[in-house]
Amino acid sequence: MTNPDITVLIVDDDDAHRTMLVTLLDGWGYRTAEADDGSSAIARVKEQAFDLVLMDNRMLKVSGLEALGKIKAINSAIPVIIMTAFSTIELAVEAIRKGAYDYLTKPLDFDKLKLIIPRAMEHVQLREENRQLREQVSEQFDNRNMIGNSPVMNRLQETISQVAPTEATVLISGESGTGKELVASAIHYNSDRRDKPFIKINCAAITETLLESELFGHEKGAFTGADRKKDGRFLQADGGTIFLDEIGEMPLAMQAKLLRVLQEKELTRVGGEKVITVNVRVITATNRDLLERVQQGAFREDLFYRLNVVALEVPSLKERQEDIPLLAQAFLERFASKNRKTIKGYTPAAMSQLMNAPWPGNIRELMNTIERGVILTRAEFLDNGDFSIVNQSPQEPIPETSLITSADILPLENVEKTAILKALEQLGGNKSETARQLGITRRTLHQKLKRYGVM
Repeated sequence: MTNPDITVLIVDDDDAHRTMLVTLLDGWGYRTAEADDGSSAIARVKEQAFDLVLMDNRMLKVSGLEALGKIKAINSAIPVIIMTAFSTIELAVEAIRKGAYDYLTKPLDFDKLKLIIPRAMEHVQLREENRQLREQVSEQFDNRNMIGNSPVMNRLQETISQVAPTEATVLISGESGTGKELVASAIHYNSDRRDKPFIKINCAAITETLLESELFGHEKGAFTGADRKKDGRFLQADGGTIFLDEIGEMPLAMQAKLLRVLQEKELTRVGGEKVITVNVRVITATNRDLLERVQQGAFREDLFYRLNVVALEVPSLKERQEDIPLLAQAFLERFASKNRKTIKGYTPAAMSQLMNAPWPGNIRELMNTIERGVILTRAEFLDNGDFSIVNQSPQEPIPETSLITSADILPLENVEKTAILKALEQLGGNKSETARQLGITRRTLHQKLKRYGVM
């Protein structure tokens, strides 16, 4: 068996043992190179891309474990097999922790070594295939979620493709429900940081007292309940991207601390003194007008300009109305599959209603409306009756003619009866679903229908 495309670096300060291994691997068809110490092995790895390193642990100048960490820092993909004449569980654990593929005890079992080398190469190949698969998944993610062919969406996607490969800080603005988080994800997964963490945090969902600890971490005993040291979201995102949603809601005191992290690329845990360097790309999002917040004194001007290096505006659904059929079909297929239902599409009346609705909640509202329609319909095509709430906007003023006067007041039982019968009619007589929608038990529904004389 020959392996002329695989080069193994053999590292051992015992000349006789190193020469024996070179002869052995040459006989198995591998190309070989030599180093007589950990330091020279590190130098060789810097100069040449070896396929595998076979390295002794106990060497006079630089040990194998010490060299292992530095070799992995140079080339994390290269498999390293550690050899030792003094095997212990602690050594094995430390070697694996530092990234060794495996470790062997001297005197070597040559049959075992002959099996381990090709397995190590298969491991590297599998890892590369997984990396490529992650890239493909990222592309599918973008194609599946960034739906739309409207001019505004085409411009947005073109800008994302330009911005993603850079290290620029990005500020994403847009109404609630427009998909700002999806834009942030698309930027991350199309950047060089795609294989590193993508950490998301909603600044409005965490109290001011906990936000600093959540972002930067804390030391044990820093405050009541801090029974252990904790890394914050910035440290979790080290090497990758952090997405700070609802940045406009961040308290002023926290804004100053965030500004320092952006400027200095370093942070300190709550209750700690150690300064920690971090390498994180920052993407933020807001549905507020941050310039207006600056003028109101609620947002720091220096932080605004630090975040606003590249500004992306995500269009509302009414600005990209022509994308509604594409979005509606994608959501229909997703929820029909999820709920194991066969639904072929929309009636013309249903699509017309979707196209003409105001959608104050944007894509999120559209998606929720279609999901509800898919769950409740019994037909092969969704009809406009399946979207009875789609045009009800909480922003619409109540007409004066619809205000209740004393003459309109009805007994509570009559109002309840009307509501129950109307729900029963809309749900096709399905009592279980009617009870669920009304928030009562099926037994309670039966009792009320019996009292109304309709059973």
